[in-house]
Amino acid sequence: MSAGTTELDASALVRELVRRPTVSGSAAAQRDCMGMVTEVLRERAPHLDVRVGRDPDQPWSLLRTPTDPTRPHLLLACHVDTVPVPDPGAWQRDPFGADVEAGRVWGRGASDMKAGLVAAAAALAATDPQVPVALLLTSDEEIGSQGAAAAAGAVAELPVGAVVVPEATGNQVVLGHKGALWVAVRTAGRAAHGSTPERGHNAVLDLVAVLSRAPGALPLGSHPFLGAETWNCGTVSGGTVPNVVPDRAEAVIDMRTVTDGADLLAWWRDQPEVADVDVRVDLPPVGTPADDPWVATLPAPVLPTPATYFTDASVLGQVVGSAPIVVWGPGTPAVMHAVDEYAELGELEDAATLLTGVAARWPR
Repeated sequence: MSAGTTELDASALVRELVRRPTVSGSAAAQRDCMGMVTEVLRERAPHLDVRVGRDPDQPWSLLRTPTDPTRPHLLLACHVDTVPVPDPGAWQRDPFGADVEAGRVWGRGASDMKAGLVAAAAALAATDPQVPVALLLTSDEEIGSQGAAAAAGAVAELPVGAVVVPEATGNQVVLGHKGALWVAVRTAGRAAHGSTPERGHNAVLDLVAVLSRAPGALPLGSHPFLGAETWNCGTVSGGTVPNVVPDRAEAVIDMRTVTDGADLLAWWRDQPEVADVDVRVDLPPVGTPADDPWVATLPAPVLPTPATYFTDASVLGQVVGSAPIVVWGPGTPAVMHAVDEYAELGELEDAATLLTGVAARWPR
């Protein structure tokens, strides 16, 4: 039975969320977004218990039904942040306009992952108060699951029997994804006038040498389900002006991992040109067995391949013990982070129905 007084309007709520810019790093905007979602839920399910994080830079909220807190909970985990919109003029529509056309809501964050958040919120609003279900809202997932890390202690105190991360999968169940290891690799040189480069030592050229060596030498591993590890040089910086030999240079490397990444980290640190390596993000891979009994009960097809992106599951998996974790939600992965991002409203409604059913059947 429905626990709320009125049914949550999924279409209206996702449009309201898309209209709110919640770019990673904007703590106040993300906190306000969580507050708005909490207010909407409390209007429909006033019985919900709400816990709010105290960290001013990494807001999070944990909402749960008021049943015995020692019972294993079904945890729905959603982030509220989005990647930026660097060039709004490249969009056919206002990226924060939340226009509805052709059965889609258009805008930044529609697929990643405000549609999934709304589906999870609808499920929690409709859950019987005696069924142990919780909704975690996190910040700054896009820049390394920082909000989930801040909330990890609270999640660890709550017995969790299973986790759904409703990221964009087209409503198909995904059993895991690679981890992420982001490192800043730095080289150091000696400055000199650009007309006498022999008096200096060029840090940029050292960095180029290391990056040129990496494709054939990085000890990239593989996994039967997660696939091959990858690396990408995302940013490069160095030098100040053309007529000075640069004495420092830096590249930020994004590696998607299937192990703990120790061998990859060691490789960068062992290169003779490298002066320093700083770990920016270190998230482990995630995987749930296909034959897990709870997974077998889910009313959706299970994909034989992992997600191509990372999620807060990398953090949550470290604090929920052996609980199965799936990535399963509305949205189109191909438009995540892309110009003209959108989410199908039909998929959103289906996801809300599916998650509501899974929550209703959760062991009491």
